[in-house]
Amino acid sequence: MVDMPTPTHLVAFTEEGRRDTRQRRALREHLAELESFVSAQQLHDELRAGGDKIGLATIYRTLQALSEAGEVDAVRIDEGEMLYRKCGPRHHHHLVCRSCGLTVELDGPAVERWAAKAAKDNGFFDVKHVVELFGLCQKCSASANDSVQTHGH
Repeated sequence: MVDMPTPTHLVAFTEEGRRDTRQRRALREHLAELESFVSAQQLHDELRAGGDKIGLATIYRTLQALSEAGEVDAVRIDEGEMLYRKCGPRHHHHLVCRSCGLTVELDGPAVERWAAKAAKDNGFFDVKHVVELFGLCQKCSASANDSVQTHGH
């Protein structure tokens, strides 16, 4: 018999005591539509603007459960705030625009080889790693350059 994977949208809510509520479904569906990392507050504002009655505490709890279940990726930006994004199931890294949040998923075979070698060379096992690259996307970079040229700085 072949083991069928649990549908991704249910993994975070299969633990005892957690219900898959309408608010949680709305949050997951909204995350699936986004291309950028967003904060819990941004999600709250967007969902409320769309007519969903969902509390900020529910959003934080749901994002934590989704993150722990591997259903969303979370990154901490320089200001210390956590941002979240629904990503693909395979291991990957991110290139994130610091201005607009546009995110590109990256495969990093050279990083994977380096991480494995560094772990082996130092006697480490079961090593996990996170690599996030932050910069300006082409559109935001052009806007920043236009602004500098326009203002003569």
